[in-house]
Amino acid sequence: MKLINIGFGSYVSPDRIIAAVDPESNPIKRIVSQGKESGRLIDATYGRKTKTVLIMDSGHVILCPLTPEGVSQRVAGKAGGSNDDEE
Repeated sequence: MKLINIGFGSYVSPDRIIAAVDPESNPIKRIVSQGKESGRLIDATYGRKTKTVLIMDSGHVILCPLTPEGVSQRVAGKAGGSNDDEE
């Protein structure tokens, strides 16, 4: 099973990710709220700012400190450095 690092020692299976989206839109905020209410929210930010919301095929919602681009690069196999905001 392949796993990717989503920051601070947290890993997810890239095959289970449906979407990696920006957390600022109202529909995504509703998805996060519903995930919290249903017990399917996982906060992997360790107190940092949420830059990406990962929607998983299991219905789980994961808050991630990496940018959507950084997650995409890790899924594609291009291991990013310590700062995923840089190209």
